[in-house]
Amino acid sequence: MITVIGTGTGAPLSARDTAALTAATLVVGAARHLAAAPVPAGAERITLGPLAPALDRLAAASRPVVLASGDPGFFGIVRALAERFGPEALDVRPGTASVAVAFARIGLPWDDALVISAHGRALRTAVNSCLAHPKTAVLTGPGAGPAELGAALVGTGRVLVVATALGDPDRERVERLTPERAAEREWDAVSVVLCLDPARALAPGQLTVAGGGRAPDRWALAEDAFAHRDSMITKFEVRALALARLGPRTGDLVWDIGAGSGSVAVECARFGAAAVAVEKAADGVDRIRANAAAHGVDVRAVHGSAPEALAGLPEPDAVFIGGGGGGLPAIVAACAPRARRTVVVALAALDRVPAVRAALSGAGLTTDGVLLNAARLAPLPGDVTRLAATNPVFLLWGDRPSDALTEGTPQ
Repeated sequence: MITVIGTGTGAPLSARDTAALTAATLVVGAARHLAAAPVPAGAERITLGPLAPALDRLAAASRPVVLASGDPGFFGIVRALAERFGPEALDVRPGTASVAVAFARIGLPWDDALVISAHGRALRTAVNSCLAHPKTAVLTGPGAGPAELGAALVGTGRVLVVATALGDPDRERVERLTPERAAEREWDAVSVVLCLDPARALAPGQLTVAGGGRAPDRWALAEDAFAHRDSMITKFEVRALALARLGPRTGDLVWDIGAGSGSVAVECARFGAAAVAVEKAADGVDRIRANAAAHGVDVRAVHGSAPEALAGLPEPDAVFIGGGGGGLPAIVAACAPRARRTVVVALAALDRVPAVRAALSGAGLTTDGVLLNAARLAPLPGDVTRLAATNPVFLLWGDRPSDALTEGTPQ
């Protein structure tokens, strides 16, 4: 049996945990945990670095103990141990998770927080999650700490709470900073970083499901759910299939190009994705911001024309293009090489279909598409109903092959 003890966030070891340590023949843990625990003089110590050698030694030990941070079953070592030895071989004794301690230090509940691990994972997923959600906890790692998060979040209005050395009476610090200030610092012993939207960090209402990634109750909302000008909005039938092809999710970034009312961007944000809406009309940018606020989501509205306005934007997972006129093929050609997963294009003009498909396939995407002809129920005098046809729309898309996504797609 391998005893796994969660420690390091301030609570003293129980008598039962101390007894397990006293009897241990092998103790594995980070240097700070080994230094703080009453490891017996005769026990072998292994300081965690590469995990594989430690797992091999655990397999051979008679009374092994693993020391881990906080709750080792929460983005911790329990997963690797269970995969190697089986859950039945583990006696897990959790401590308090660093996320729980950090939120307690600032007096906020965290049942509605999204928790993201950036340890050994792409920083962009954490950044996009921070952009999309009002309350996010990021478990950091090398190259994905407060400085890197801060640099990516400059100008967003977010506040970072950096908790370092949680549980250490001499070194613990919990600091609120702007992203700009966090980016200027060098950091050590970071336990967790909280990213907050100050206006929405304390959300009203009762939750049934914990976490910040709840899916919307419905999507492909009717056009009257958005402010728009002269019916210049992606119709809900088109939007439904576009959302299915875009696949927006937590950790993604989606571009909505030629956004108009921003209906696609808003719907992607409701699925938990970070969204950027690019619109050339100034009054359109105002409508996008109003629609995002009305639906309680964050959408970054960019005033400008594609492809020029795309130059400084971070790389997207998915792109929706709903405008562009005669310049549409050039816009698609600019977006397609930068999309990590897919590009979806809505257009009415048959003449532009070949050029759009060529731009998609020229970027290495696998192309497909449909012509959508919808007819809606419409009332007639005499309490009868007719079918009212909407304008036909081509929906084309290009998907990046899965092998290209894993091997060479921008991170």
